[in-house]
Amino acid sequence: MYAIITGASSGIGKEMARCLLSRLDIILVARSEDKLKQLTKEYNHISRTHFYNHKCKYYVCDVSNVDECKALYEKHKHLDVQVLINGAGFGALGDFDDIDLDREINMINTNITGVHVLTKLFLHDMLEKNRGYILNIASSAGYMPGSPYMATYYATKAYVLNMTRAIAREAKVAESNVYVGALCPGPVPTGFNEAAGIDAEAKGMKPRSLAKYAIRKMYNKKEIILPGLVVKATYVLRKFAPDGALLDFAAKWQEKKM
Repeated sequence: MYAIITGASSGIGKEMARCLLSRLDIILVARSEDKLKQLTKEYNHISRTHFYNHKCKYYVCDVSNVDECKALYEKHKHLDVQVLINGAGFGALGDFDDIDLDREINMINTNITGVHVLTKLFLHDMLEKNRGYILNIASSAGYMPGSPYMATYYATKAYVLNMTRAIAREAKVAESNVYVGALCPGPVPTGFNEAAGIDAEAKGMKPRSLAKYAIRKMYNKKEIILPGLVVKATYVLRKFAPDGALLDFAAKWQEKKM
């Protein structure tokens, strides 16, 4: 049985793969072949050392490209894929009219289109087998009304969260043994801030601890996974605070990073 993890060359995806190595064979998916090669070698060594008897492979794929997502599915659909984790994603900080349009289109395609395509393709097979797990990595940003200076990123994560929740409640899924859920982490020191153009690195739950928590909740079939007290508190606050107040708060928070 296999786990396919996108965005697996670094951050949360990398740690998710490490946590699943004791349970399943792993297929690491990302754009950087050099990083994937190194990580595959490292994880195969760990598997041998700990007698996990599971193998790690990699597949180079740009999930912002629909054809490459389809090719990823076609390449691996004959395998017994038990877990799909859609972890690839990135953000960008700045005034909406200043952020490069091509960068934002790539963000939308990575954060939304890739998740959408892979979820749809692998879910069909899992429903036929009546087993499997799909975990989409959204963000605590997904349940907020948005954020000035990160408008596109927040919108993409809202799409992922809302799509995932809706799919999980459809009868075919809800009445099956297939799990579809969303992980909504807060700030995590993964290099996300650097990629987003934010000077300070995030302070929050460590990626390994987050991954362990998320995997445990996934296997317990928790629909929305909220790691940490701060994330849980903001989720509750979201239900009571006016959207305008939350948007103003988010604007001030992002301005501090610019």
